[in-house]
Amino acid sequence: MHSDESSLIQRSQKGDLKAFEQLYRANAAKVHGLCLRLCGHRELAEDLTQESFIRAWQKIESFRGDSAFGSWLYRLTSNVVIGHLRSQSKWKMVSFDSNLHEAELGIAQLDTSRGDIEKKLAGLPEQARVVIILHEYLGYQHNEIAELTGMAVGTSKSHLHRAKDLLKKRAA
Repeated sequence: MHSDESSLIQRSQKGDLKAFEQLYRANAAKVHGLCLRLCGHRELAEDLTQESFIRAWQKIESFRGDSAFGSWLYRLTSNVVIGHLRSQSKWKMVSFDSNLHEAELGIAQLDTSRGDIEKKLAGLPEQARVVIILHEYLGYQHNEIAELTGMAVGTSKSHLHRAKDLLKKRAA
């Protein structure tokens, strides 16, 4: 952790809003990118980014420095986004029936300005997208994903396997 970041964190933990604003500016794009990848909707990602930083401000004193600030912030953000997704009824209803059309699965409209991987991730069913991002990009283990999402470990593994298969099929 850079001494500047460490100083900003310590000042933020003491209630310095200007210091926290600097942490926000340094991390907002990354947090927004994570939110967008997890939820697939630009407007919702913006709302969840703000919610993540509100939660970070509320919990900044709990940051102990055991991990990098960015890791702590990503975990917090993942919890915010997954909490939102779990509160949506379709989270519990999405399945991997390959006969279903993507529109029936509630897939976000693809944004042509995003990179190829972004399009491919956005095209996955919501639970598959969350599992593959948490596992492959953020390094979460299946037991952690299960705890975060409320799904069984076996379900997490199944979603990951199916997501990889869907990505391979779409790449071909």
